[in-house]
Amino acid sequence: MSQPGNPYPNQPQQPYGEQPAPQQGGYPPAGQPYGQPYGAPEATPLPPAPKKSKTGKIVLIVLAVVLVLCCGGGAIAWFAVKDDVNDAVEATKTRVTAPATLAGRAKATDPALQTAVEGMISEMKSTVQNETSTAGAFYGDMAKNDLVMIAAASGLVTDPKKELDDTFTGIGTELTVSNVVAVDPGPLGGEARCGDGKSEGVKLGVCAWADKGSVGMIVTYFKTGAQAKAEFVTMRGQIEQRS
Repeated sequence: MSQPGNPYPNQPQQPYGEQPAPQQGGYPPAGQPYGQPYGAPEATPLPPAPKKSKTGKIVLIVLAVVLVLCCGGGAIAWFAVKDDVNDAVEATKTRVTAPATLAGRAKATDPALQTAVEGMISEMKSTVQNETSTAGAFYGDMAKNDLVMIAAASGLVTDPKKELDDTFTGIGTELTVSNVVAVDPGPLGGEARCGDGKSEGVKLGVCAWADKGSVGMIVTYFKTGAQAKAEFVTMRGQIEQRS
């Protein structure tokens, strides 16, 4: 039986009984998702959202600490006559300072942290009674989760134990602090405690001291109280000076 003639002379004639292969125009190739035009570039994935800066949280914690030191316990006052004159004389020689480095950490240079420190010092000078010196600074690198804040003032303290009680009572209203324990105050004496703090989702190692001549706090960010305790005596010795 003979094949019918080819109705399309410009196309090769198919063997009898076979259908022409479909044209690709209008049909996606195998595996192409339905609805995406053939040949269109794939959608570029969105870049990940930038991480939220920690600086804002750090500044809020600074404000909480300043409130405690300035308003927590009436802070620094003159000795009563009954107090030991020798203690009073020794206390008057106490000064606090922000050292160039703290336990090997350089001062932080973040502008927002510097602004917070300036506000901290200004508030302490205007609020703490009878202060003879103040100190406030940040040390370390926030990007590496290694950051320490100090806040301290010197002057005559009538009751260091009560001062420290008031400090931790006050900070408990501003930060969540637990597991507070007495720690070795080091050669400078007085009372010292450390605890586990948390604020704005940030873990804190909170240590504070009070003696006849000063009161101060060291907050180690992203660490526990036990971890902060390990460096407390070294740091306090670099902050508190006696002539």
